[in-house]
Amino acid sequence: MASVEKRDELINELFDTILRLETREDCAALFDDLLTYNELTQMAQRIRAAKLLLEGKTYSQIIAETEISSATLSRVSRCVNRGSGGYRKFVNAKTKNKEDI
Repeated sequence: MASVEKRDELINELFDTILRLETREDCAALFDDLLTYNELTQMAQRIRAAKLLLEGKTYSQIIAETEISSATLSRVSRCVNRGSGGYRKFVNAKTKNKEDI
């Protein structure tokens, strides 16, 4: 297992790579290479679940719509309510157009 410093360096490299993405096509190309189809689908389910939680949907409604497991939904809910604020900040954020930058 990598040291904490090495792990942090690797994670920062990942974040720096993601920050260079400019378009949806860029995202699709990188994530297609980076993740398996199932990993990408699971990430998408979590984003949708967070959005639905923020909209006030019930667990039953969210599971029916996203097919996410109740355990994963519980984790997403914990993050929405007591996490670092990423879901709240970015899930409902409007996508910036290049004209807006």
